[in-house]
Amino acid sequence: MEKKRVSLLEASIVLLLMLIVMGLGVIKFGISPQTPVMLVMGILTIWARARGFKWDDISTGIKDGIETGIIPIFIFILVGALISTWIAAGIIPSLMVVGFKLISVQWFVPSVFIVCALVGTSVGSAFTVMSTVGIAFFGMGMTMQINPALVAGAIISGAIFGDKCSPLSESTNLASAVVDADLFDHIKNLMWSTIPAFVVSLILFGIFGHSEAATANMNKINQTVAILEHQFNVSFWAIIPIALMFICAWRRIPAIPTLFINIGVSVVMIFIEHPSTSIKEIASIIEMGFVSKSGNASVDTLLTRGGIASMMGTVSLIVLTLSLGGLLVHLGLIETVMEPVARRLNSDGKLITAVVLSSIGVNIFIGEQFLSVILPGKAFKDTFDKAGLANVALSRALEDGGTVINYLIPWGVAGVFAANTFHVPTLHFLPFVFFSLLSPIFSIISGFTGLGIKHKKPVTESAE
Repeated sequence: MEKKRVSLLEASIVLLLMLIVMGLGVIKFGISPQTPVMLVMGILTIWARARGFKWDDISTGIKDGIETGIIPIFIFILVGALISTWIAAGIIPSLMVVGFKLISVQWFVPSVFIVCALVGTSVGSAFTVMSTVGIAFFGMGMTMQINPALVAGAIISGAIFGDKCSPLSESTNLASAVVDADLFDHIKNLMWSTIPAFVVSLILFGIFGHSEAATANMNKINQTVAILEHQFNVSFWAIIPIALMFICAWRRIPAIPTLFINIGVSVVMIFIEHPSTSIKEIASIIEMGFVSKSGNASVDTLLTRGGIASMMGTVSLIVLTLSLGGLLVHLGLIETVMEPVARRLNSDGKLITAVVLSSIGVNIFIGEQFLSVILPGKAFKDTFDKAGLANVALSRALEDGGTVINYLIPWGVAGVFAANTFHVPTLHFLPFVFFSLLSPIFSIISGFTGLGIKHKKPVTESAE
């Protein structure tokens, strides 16, 4: 028998129930996202069977969902190894020491935002920025006794800005490809919402950061620098892996080989700096992470991190959320809810708002960054064409509501990665990721004012 199509009301009730369960679990009870997501999958499976879906439908949805995340999962595993080897090789400690000497304490937070934005634009990966220079900046902020959530917010905001503006970014390439827009036209059009969000974010980081820096403990900073210089090989050679990262970006080498190259070079540096290090010790650093034994509790807390094992919590959540997303798509719930919305929009402002909110909704329900761009992009493509809006208008709305918001979702892949990297809960740094919070607002304003909204040129009929 042919299974019945899910009604709009039924799909909406199922999605609302999912949101309530995940929201209560993470926000109300403060538990890790894995359990609520798994519970939601159980509820969804029971509902699907009751509605006549076969086990094959359920297993296919799970398999299709996980399949899209194989490469990101592998990248996260490599990032865990990169973090631990960069610390062991003295790269992150060297960045911290240089940063303490170059960056003004009073303007530390806005400086972090700007530097992370520049690095992110160069390498095209927010995750790479957060897990390398981001950790160094976070350590500096902790030493200065600046609110960890604020520092994390500045790092994440800068990393997202760079990721969004870089032609090397996977998410930026995806947004333009989904709607058949030229990549560089898409990036150029992004500036109408991205630049205002960047400027306002910089002002806010200046205000919040200046008040926090007023209480910075300079004695603790000097003490930390002395410990880092004593315990780690702080030297000019630390620039080699950083330079390699930029060279790989310039040569457009994909993320996986770039990470392998950096890990390999870092391991060689460890052997050069500490010739007595055994293969077993290197393997332990890569697998279990670096363990700092400086004797200073603050430094040890900051630099005991990384390793493949540290990413397993993130990987488990990615598998669960991708499975959930695959189920929602395969069972037709997302499509059912989005289709009628797309048909009832009759103005540029309403269309842009609907895309932004739909992308945010997909982030909330599925927690996967790429699907928050792909699903609304496919659902609204024909509607935008009929309204005469250019493809870049849709791709910008997808970025502003999809790509940047995933970092704010406690069960989102990007949000969990950031929380795991800085050991700061997603809901703690969420209020300070100003760039992500402002991008959808400026996108919607642009839609209703018409500023930066491009329309397709009318096709002139040829004379008979």
